[in-house]
Amino acid sequence: MITGPASQLARELKQEAQRLGFDPVGIAAVPGSDRLALRTAALERWLAAGHQAGMAWMADRRRREVELLLPGVRSLLAVGLSHHVSARPRPGSLRVARYGWGRDYHRVIDQRLRQLGRWLESRAPGLGWRACVDSAPLMDKAWAEEAGLGWIGKHGNLIHRQRGSWLLLGHLLTTLELPADTPAQPLCGSCSRCLPACPTGAIPEPFVVDSRRCIAFHTIENRDAALPPTIATALQGWVAGCDLCQEACPWNQQPLAESSDPAVQPRPWWLALDGEEALGWTDAEWDQKLQASALRRIKPWMWRRNIRAAIGPSRRDP
Repeated sequence: MITGPASQLARELKQEAQRLGFDPVGIAAVPGSDRLALRTAALERWLAAGHQAGMAWMADRRRREVELLLPGVRSLLAVGLSHHVSARPRPGSLRVARYGWGRDYHRVIDQRLRQLGRWLESRAPGLGWRACVDSAPLMDKAWAEEAGLGWIGKHGNLIHRQRGSWLLLGHLLTTLELPADTPAQPLCGSCSRCLPACPTGAIPEPFVVDSRRCIAFHTIENRDAALPPTIATALQGWVAGCDLCQEACPWNQQPLAESSDPAVQPRPWWLALDGEEALGWTDAEWDQKLQASALRRIKPWMWRRNIRAAIGPSRRDP
């Protein structure tokens, strides 16, 4: 165990991160352990199999070589922001993935990490740092696992003992060498409830998510005029992302602490989304409702495409 100024600074850095609303937090050393090398090899196999579908950016070299994101990087602070809240969707309403209920988490986490980076720089002048959210080409879940935040479950999401998988991740890269935490150990055991929970078979084997079959990919990233029939007929009301594999996870079915962070509280209309009403919204109304939302990535015409598929032919507008 490292003692002295670096150890003290690491403790203070984590405390400051928690003060900003992050929990859990942890530190990983670069280049990481053998586990990270295995995660990198798994990414290579995933790409070779074409599981990234149209997401060509997943092959960005920087995702596998963190040093390209910040030359001289020595440490990485991983942070989690819980988005588990007490609110629940109205029965019968269309469904939107929980991560999209509140404010755009990219902005929220990035702003807080930048504040944290400036704090760190004030304690160690001259260091280099970079804030990364999942829009950056970084193996965010693998590094979070390396930093001890949780383990990657068979559905591909990070799981924490007390917070389940309802975590939004961020990372602060730094050229400062800080003592690393112990990587998390996987605790899924023989459980595989998440695999059959997917109605389109997008998890063909543990730890492998095939985006070509994934409802979340098609409702958010697919720019085709129509969804594939195998997706459109299996939406089960999901029109923006999908949480089914996470909802099936026992770690998410235990009593979990509910976040009071204003940034992740849902806009009421997310919880009572009526398809026929939403189909009548103009582009300007969509723009207004989705201000500062991570789901602005879904263009108005895509929302209408998804909603029409979800409500079925008998209830569509002419």
